[in-house]
Amino acid sequence: MAPTRTTHLRPRPRRRRPVSLVVAALVCAATAWVGSPAAGASPTAGTALAGAEAAPATVSASTPAAAGPVSPALVTTTAHPGNQVALTFDDGPSPQYTPQLLQVLKKHQVKAVFCVVGEMVEWQQPMVRAIVADGHTLCNHTYRHRDLTTVSPAEIEADIQQTNDRIRTAVPGVEIPYFRAPYGNWGQSPAVAANLGLRPLSWTLMPGDWELPGVDVLLQRLRDGITPTGVVTLHDAGGDRQQTVDAVDRLITEYKAKGWNFDLPSR
Repeated sequence: MAPTRTTHLRPRPRRRRPVSLVVAALVCAATAWVGSPAAGASPTAGTALAGAEAAPATVSASTPAAAGPVSPALVTTTAHPGNQVALTFDDGPSPQYTPQLLQVLKKHQVKAVFCVVGEMVEWQQPMVRAIVADGHTLCNHTYRHRDLTTVSPAEIEADIQQTNDRIRTAVPGVEIPYFRAPYGNWGQSPAVAANLGLRPLSWTLMPGDWELPGVDVLLQRLRDGITPTGVVTLHDAGGDRQQTVDAVDRLITEYKAKGWNFDLPSR
């Protein structure tokens, strides 16, 4: 499927801590973002491209961690065909906006993927447990949200493993089926992630919620860009995400009324 492309400059405000994520935001501000490469495209360097206390999620000791290798092809489709769309949220968890998104998703009985940053996981372990307890899926989004364009495979592997370790400290034994490179700059990470059992999860639409265009504009961008079996990337951390929360609430209501389903990405 040809991806829906969106291009925005990303003056993305970042949280005050951890400090290294603030540095990452400075890189984002000068980066033009576009749609993901099509599924099966060569996984070379991409162009373009923060909780209430919750009871620990119970994960069966028999729950398997994803075991590789798996395909290194970038995932840009839902698990099922037809009028399906997958919602994914990057850069969290956030103590303010992730709980609101969880409430919206629970209200509509929709499952999503949360692409979490290792440093944020350390800060917000109860929020990670809340995500898993609500039945959502986790995605490894690196430890410090660094650009992987020129990072060696050995360093990428260490980063992915460190982030997985932090996630499983919060939720022992949890499955982590996906990996997403910050900014869509994949470098050599698809092959490394696949060898560790994580599918590289990309997108077909990133509507630029960090621009804070207003709920109506953001919702219209979503309407204009969503295609059957598409994967949408939004953000639950990294700045004011109230518009994202409100737009997602309205989007799910509208699309369910039109007969669409909200699916997970393909595995």
